[in-house]
Amino acid sequence: MRLRDLPDWGYLLQEFAELYRRGKAGGSVRIRSHQRAVREAIGRTLAANPPMLPRQPMQKPVTAHLGRAFDQGRRGATQSIVQAIERIAPELTWLYGYDKVPTSLGQRFAYAEFAGPHGPVLSEELILGVVLFAPKCTYPAHAHQGLTESYYTLSGAVSENDEGVYAPGSLIFNPPGRMHRITVSDHEPSLLAYAWHGPPDKLADQKMVFKRAKKVL
Repeated sequence: MRLRDLPDWGYLLQEFAELYRRGKAGGSVRIRSHQRAVREAIGRTLAANPPMLPRQPMQKPVTAHLGRAFDQGRRGATQSIVQAIERIAPELTWLYGYDKVPTSLGQRFAYAEFAGPHGPVLSEELILGVVLFAPKCTYPAHAHQGLTESYYTLSGAVSENDEGVYAPGSLIFNPPGRMHRITVSDHEPSLLAYAWHGPPDKLADQKMVFKRAKKVL
């Protein structure tokens, strides 16, 4: 099968492109350039009508919070993309992306990819997906080498590096190699859409490790 054989997936990519078209850049030339690069890469992916790579649907403990995240997301400015994600939710493969995940963290987060070198929508230009966090989750500090990363908050609220609070519709921007740590509000889950953009070799073989906190003597 190819992308056009599954219209709901095509509509989802269109919603991603629209998110990166309408999203605010706050006057930042660098963020505006990233938004443009993401939506242009999505446009080329849609035009190419790439193969759909088969992936087995898979749940994780945190997906028990997905219904609440959808309920909250349908109330905000990002409701259109939230509804598009909800349409294909039964087909999603939820993963961790790390060889070793602390048990407590494994209960509180997972991500699902929509497009990338490993599918389900085949693309060598970018990776698109969502990450779901349970309430009170702390996602340890980590970085992505060679890739520019952005998140759009779709529901709930998060903070990155304790430097601000990102409510629905907000964008978090991480240039290549920037260490970032995410914390989630106490009472609601948070659903974030993300895009990684960079060279094909970095996208295809991105290794993620958590940074260990230094002991205070």
